[in-house]
Amino acid sequence: MKRETKEYNFDWNMWTILENASKTADGSRKEYETLLTYIPHFRDVLDAFVRQGEPGVLFLKLLAKYTNDCVSAHKEGRKTAGVTFCLATPIMYAFNVQPVTLEPWSVMSTMVLKRGTAEFLDYCCELGFTETSCSSQRGSLGAYLAGLATNLDFVVYDSPGICDTNANSFSFAAAYLDIPFYQLNYPYTLTDEQATEYHRADFRGLIAFMEEQTGNKINMDRLREVIKESKRQDEITCELLDLQRLRPCPMPPIYDVMFYGGRFMMNGTREYTQLLESMVRKVKETAKLGIAGTTSGKEKARGLFCYIDHYTSDGRFWDFLDKRDISHMGSILFNFWQKNNPHAAGKQEEGYSFDDSSLDGMIDSLADQMSRMPMVKQIRGPYDAPGMWLDDTLGAVNLMKPDFVVYMGTMGCRNTWGMVKPFVRDLEKKGIPSLYLYADSFDDRVQSWETVADKIGEFLAVRKIVA
Repeated sequence: MKRETKEYNFDWNMWTILENASKTADGSRKEYETLLTYIPHFRDVLDAFVRQGEPGVLFLKLLAKYTNDCVSAHKEGRKTAGVTFCLATPIMYAFNVQPVTLEPWSVMSTMVLKRGTAEFLDYCCELGFTETSCSSQRGSLGAYLAGLATNLDFVVYDSPGICDTNANSFSFAAAYLDIPFYQLNYPYTLTDEQATEYHRADFRGLIAFMEEQTGNKINMDRLREVIKESKRQDEITCELLDLQRLRPCPMPPIYDVMFYGGRFMMNGTREYTQLLESMVRKVKETAKLGIAGTTSGKEKARGLFCYIDHYTSDGRFWDFLDKRDISHMGSILFNFWQKNNPHAAGKQEEGYSFDDSSLDGMIDSLADQMSRMPMVKQIRGPYDAPGMWLDDTLGAVNLMKPDFVVYMGTMGCRNTWGMVKPFVRDLEKKGIPSLYLYADSFDDRVQSWETVADKIGEFLAVRKIVA
């Protein structure tokens, strides 16, 4: 790792950037536009959010709040936990523990830092971790392993068998840093009684672990407060997804990352509720005008991204969609399977709901929520089994009516790479134009963004979707 990279702590550096970014829209428009001339390497990604108005500014403030909470947790007497994006954060906030979610940290630094995250990715490999592992964790994990971030007190992860490289990243981190860890497991089924009993019991083991690490019993009042906020967030989420179905889609493409990014970091917090409320208000205003959420107000095509998005610098993926008047109809990260979610219509047994009437009800609700997090739900069994990846994607196609489907992930996504060809073939048999890309969403060295954009553009032109 270069000496210059070690000059500043990674998380402190990211916090200062995002803290300042969150304040840029507080002044006059003239002040903001003048500021942009002084930040040539950051202006595009900053303006991508600021020009969304209140929702974009609230998202920047959410990022600033979250990064500050991670950096200052120990000063405030709070523990930090290294967690993965598919772990529901409400349980952490119920214990007043700060979740340090590695994948969002990787996304933030990939999109914001001009130098990207290559050195952090490679540093993990220098320590002995395989370079074929998932880059979504390594993009920030390298900084934590190098001691360039706030120390983690313990690790909790929840994807063994669903994503081996995800699980290995956290296991490796806990072993290397010599800190306690807890592993949640999931059976390959979802809705049967045995599976429900298993993951609820497993979740109670997590609570016992959290009590041991924090020295505190779970606070029922705090837990109910977090769940009340989560229930409200689920209500708004379902409303937003329902609005997304409209043609033209009134939701701007970049709302996609604001929606799930906020949830992965601050699900159960008031800041995320405020963001969602603002997003819904804006989308409703756009829907009343009968126009699309793109900058031009037009919709030439609707794209469904059946796995994850591409997090190249400056948020160029969402800019690519916006400039071509393509509505983003969601990804695997966009659906959290509440029972009243439009995606769960007709198969509510695959969804979850919150019960805050008792401690057991609240704990069971959180266990059910976590077992249906993105990827945890869809990739726990054969891709074409009921309730799994293909089934959920076809359900999203029927609901959102996209004109095409795109797959992209990381080189470490072995559970999806092992079945993506038959998966795409099955989609094509249903008459759905589908493309899979050999890109790494967090590492442009595998395949440059320019190449990715060219391939998507060629696909849309050849299939006569967008000229």
